[in-house]
Amino acid sequence: MLKAKTRWQLAAYDEILADEIARECGLSPLIARLLVIRGIDSPQRARAFLEPGPELFHPPFLLDGMEESVHRIRQAIERNEPICIYGDYDADGVSSTSLMVHVMRQLGAVFDCYIPNRFTEGYGLHKDALAHLKESGYKLIVTVDTGISAVEQVAFANQLGLDVIVTDHHEPPAVLPEAFAVINPKKPGCPYPFDMLAGVGVAFKLAHALLGEPPLHLADLAALGTIADLVPLVDENRVLARIGLQRLNHTRNIGLQALIRVCGLTDSELTAGHVGFALGPRLNAGGRLETAEAAVKLLTTQDPEEAEQCARILDNLNRERQELVQAITDEAVQMVSEQFPLEENRVLVLAKEGWNVGVVGIVASRLVEMFYRPTIVLGIDREKGTAKGSARSIAGFDMYEALTACKEWLPHYGGHTMAAGMTLPIENLEPLRQQLNRLAAEWLTDEDFVPLTKADVTLDLAEISLDTAEQLEQLAPFGMGNPTPLVLVRDVETSGMRTIGRDDSHLKCSLCKDGGSVDAIGFNWAHVVSEVTPKARFDVLAELSVNEWNGHRKPQLTIRDLAVPHRQVFDWRGCRDKQERWRQLAARHEMLTILFRRESYDELAAGLAAAGQPERLLVVADEAWDGHLPAVPTVVLYDLPKRRYDLTRVLARLEQAERIYCLFGDPDLGAERLSCPGREQFKALYQFLLQVPCVQRIHLDALARRLKLKRDVLDGMLAVFAELEFIRSDEESFRLQPDAAKRPLDDSRYYAEWKEEAELATELLLSSYDSLIHHFQQQVETVTW
Repeated sequence: MLKAKTRWQLAAYDEILADEIARECGLSPLIARLLVIRGIDSPQRARAFLEPGPELFHPPFLLDGMEESVHRIRQAIERNEPICIYGDYDADGVSSTSLMVHVMRQLGAVFDCYIPNRFTEGYGLHKDALAHLKESGYKLIVTVDTGISAVEQVAFANQLGLDVIVTDHHEPPAVLPEAFAVINPKKPGCPYPFDMLAGVGVAFKLAHALLGEPPLHLADLAALGTIADLVPLVDENRVLARIGLQRLNHTRNIGLQALIRVCGLTDSELTAGHVGFALGPRLNAGGRLETAEAAVKLLTTQDPEEAEQCARILDNLNRERQELVQAITDEAVQMVSEQFPLEENRVLVLAKEGWNVGVVGIVASRLVEMFYRPTIVLGIDREKGTAKGSARSIAGFDMYEALTACKEWLPHYGGHTMAAGMTLPIENLEPLRQQLNRLAAEWLTDEDFVPLTKADVTLDLAEISLDTAEQLEQLAPFGMGNPTPLVLVRDVETSGMRTIGRDDSHLKCSLCKDGGSVDAIGFNWAHVVSEVTPKARFDVLAELSVNEWNGHRKPQLTIRDLAVPHRQVFDWRGCRDKQERWRQLAARHEMLTILFRRESYDELAAGLAAAGQPERLLVVADEAWDGHLPAVPTVVLYDLPKRRYDLTRVLARLEQAERIYCLFGDPDLGAERLSCPGREQFKALYQFLLQVPCVQRIHLDALARRLKLKRDVLDGMLAVFAELEFIRSDEESFRLQPDAAKRPLDDSRYYAEWKEEAELATELLLSSYDSLIHHFQQQVETVTW
């Protein structure tokens, strides 16, 4: 058995609706089923989903505050009043700011942009910045991707005589800022039909209203921020992502062209994945480590040389960011191990001086992946006496709601259900940690701490083809709200399983069933190679895609999770380095070792003692054994049993075992125990004794050679004769007893044990793998293998 990393939940769907959509839209049953699973409830909506175009944009003036905002901005342009675009330093904020820069240029406005420094100012509007902007002659501030929580700051701006238009998409607080206008589709009472736009999506709508038509020439920027901010790719977000990716692949933005080059993607068909894992992180890198200035310059410059320079700066910063993230993650993992054990912390709140607040959000995401706990990671500033950081959550724990319940310790916070940012006094860290853990104890069950993976459909291996993989591409772009379809393939074997990659951390194999096969790859799944048997049968959760190489296209599965639902028996019989193999296993698993021979136990226990290691779970299943075995998933059968009864008793008590390693075999026991001599061999020895009634011990080696026996086999045969009283022995010789009564060999207990032990050893050592499993089944029919 090999357990899956997550809980699998197969999606339910309306079969009648799926059939209707397939019929009305001319779609395959698979695509129709996937559409229904994604909430598509009519053929009309299915067509809109599969063919998203500009006609699907909602009227921008449905956004509350849009009409006033457009009027004020146009008024400022007519009067040549300087306008400041006030943005944010993440990829969404940079994209929003850059989009508005291009729009203001197009409208002929007098403008500039301002993005606060993450380290000296932090997120959002700041009074000092507003005062500086007032002194610089600005009269109108237009925020993008920020401002919805800036009640005090907007009030200060009003006192200065500044008009502030807030455009944002974050969760509104109970009290909204009294700005000139507030545009946020989440704002209470706003009639806009779609409230999940990213910050750049809201900026796009403002541009639409200002220009009188959707600014499709800026859709590449809109796609960047929308995809990078992980908003659901449905409704207008899907339209922006689809149109934006098409434009991104042919972008005229010289900054984006330079960024694509430094990412090594010039010859690639850019997808949402490229934005999320290549372009987006580089746009984020500037704001995380320094300022967002280079990112905004990159996306707005008209100078090719400046574009190349900015792209290289961001690429270098991204490498630095990756190293920094890894270092902080390592420290955070150690902190969890030493100070905040998982069994006592349902929410992790980790803080340390020196941690770069620009990357703690990434670290928090990594820790959620590792520990699956709501996690907050903060950098401490001793001089200011504050801790500043980011939060990431899990399903079932609304982080924004949780932080709101802790607002007495949080002077500044904001965010979403799954992510948030905050600043608080250092002394408030422990009360915050305690309160969040109390909330988690109320809101979450033990099952909530096991990640849930939702599978879309179960496919038989025979259903997986190039045509099927190509059909799935109709659903792209994939992301939040429209995840890449996950298919469940059951009861398959593997062939050609091997590790690949620079550090052999990835898995490559073919999944096989009933003569068919499909290539599969699992990134960071190399450990599976050593944890499964050649005959293991897998259930695999995977993404199906088209793999194109040298002009050849074929389907490929990318493994996301897998399981071996049956017990596995590992055939390590007869390995010569069994102690080393045993030590390697013990280092990886909590492991029960079953020994049938006291001498094997003495050997292992002595080795552990010599190494200064605690005695692991070692059980000697001999006549003195009480029959108790601890429930441990990994079990090692270290040596050969002497009696069938001992083996049967052990197997009957391994119901909880998921993996059984057969490590028995040479050199467990001497040759005399591997094969019991037959009656003809005993007869030959007896006939020799009739001719030579007294055999000196010093001549036993010669006698063994004469009878073509190994010496220890001869010793065993003499022990049988002595037990049957055919001979009498002393310190110097063996002497035949001519008057001894005739008795069958089976009367000898020594012979019966020898015979049973030899037959059992032959069955266990010389059988094939399949025969070994069959033998175990025969021993205990109630055990499920």
